[in-house]
Amino acid sequence: MPQHVPSPLRAALPRPAQHLPALPPQPRRIVFLARRDLGNPAAGGSELLVDRLAEGLTELGHQVTLLCGGPAAYRDYRVVSAGGDLGHFLRARPALHRQVGDCDLLVEVCNGLPYLAPLWHHGPTLCLVNHVHTDLWKMRFGGPLAPAARLGRRLEHWALAGAQRRNLLVAVSPSTAHALRAIGVERDRIRVVHNGVEEPGPRASRSPEPLFVAMGRLVEYKRIDLLLRLWERVRPVTGGRLVIVGDGPERERLEQLAGPGVEFAGHVSEAEKHRLLCAAWLLLHPSAVEGWGLVVTEAAARETPAIAFDVPGLRDSVVDGETGLLARGESSFAAAWCTLALSTHRRTLMGKAARDRAARYRWNHTVRQFRAVAAEAVRGWTP
Repeated sequence: MPQHVPSPLRAALPRPAQHLPALPPQPRRIVFLARRDLGNPAAGGSELLVDRLAEGLTELGHQVTLLCGGPAAYRDYRVVSAGGDLGHFLRARPALHRQVGDCDLLVEVCNGLPYLAPLWHHGPTLCLVNHVHTDLWKMRFGGPLAPAARLGRRLEHWALAGAQRRNLLVAVSPSTAHALRAIGVERDRIRVVHNGVEEPGPRASRSPEPLFVAMGRLVEYKRIDLLLRLWERVRPVTGGRLVIVGDGPERERLEQLAGPGVEFAGHVSEAEKHRLLCAAWLLLHPSAVEGWGLVVTEAAARETPAIAFDVPGLRDSVVDGETGLLARGESSFAAAWCTLALSTHRRTLMGKAARDRAARYRWNHTVRQFRAVAAEAVRGWTP
């Protein structure tokens, strides 16, 4: 350009083309290594998260495979069973090589027992963590099995902080990220990707009589036995029914503990789950720890507030005093339960706030966030 061009005219001329930053490489072939498929009777929130991620990534053009243990169902993405519920941990490596083949990214879903994939998989690896089981090991393996609890805790901590030391880790909540930091995972290796929720269908009617619902796998740390004890204190005040949705190894014992007004629904269809969450006055979540507490958001999307303990995960999914109440102990849980049950106005306000907040968490957003982290993991990997 001639040097004598007046500055106003120079400003109006097109600027020289600039190189746009290159888009991060997207892994085309992604393998999720997880304990269970969503079709497994023992499946829960972790399996639902993996399924939604796999479905969403498939729709975006990725070639997705789930390598898991136990029974596997047909999906729009490929599902490969590597053996039994526990035995597949030992068969995961040969199954990946023989039944799945090469991949651009391996996502290890670590829920307590690790696969230690970075020690044997020579390629980009990403670790997906729902929650760190630090205090759950002794709950699951108490008494004479205490040494097994200590061993499991140490193995999990080493797997996350040591074996994964060169990789990114995806935490499903700030609480999980904090737990990872507490065991020595560097902050700059942690990415938070929240769970999503389906867009709910047309609302079903709210129960005219008090109806309280708890949903989840019936295992020790969900503490449904504590809920049943509290129900004996709450029922004389509120009346109504307490419906327990879900199944698991604790069901027979819990049924023996249950008093009047308690129903065990077992596994229910998605349509029935929707109906119950719409009909419920409150969702009750007495768990000792969660990664996020997916059912809280599912209930919130249907304008049903939650009562939970102020524990990791649930303090992320429940905004205390706004979308539900967080209790610091058993007595405060019972008090919160009674208080909201007796106040239609407050329940309604919290339900609307819960619905508005749930609208910010949708699976398509979760998939996009995860996809960005997947690209970052591939881009940053060095042989």
